[in-house]
Amino acid sequence: MSTQKQHKTKARRDRRRVRFTIKTTGTVTCPKCAKPILAHRVCASCGYYKGKEVINTLKKTKKKK
Repeated sequence: MSTQKQHKTKARRDRRRVRFTIKTTGTVTCPKCAKPILAHRVCASCGYYKGKEVINTLKKTKKKK
């Protein structure tokens, strides 16, 4: 077995590993129904985006019944 020629310190090792962290998702509250949603996406509960109705959620619930 071969061995490494120079020892890497814990600080160098940890500086490299600091980039492996998991990023949190950017959630915001819906201004219409105040539920948490992903940023720049249509709200799944009320169907609004930027103050305009994009998806008619009442129509969808009637179809399921």
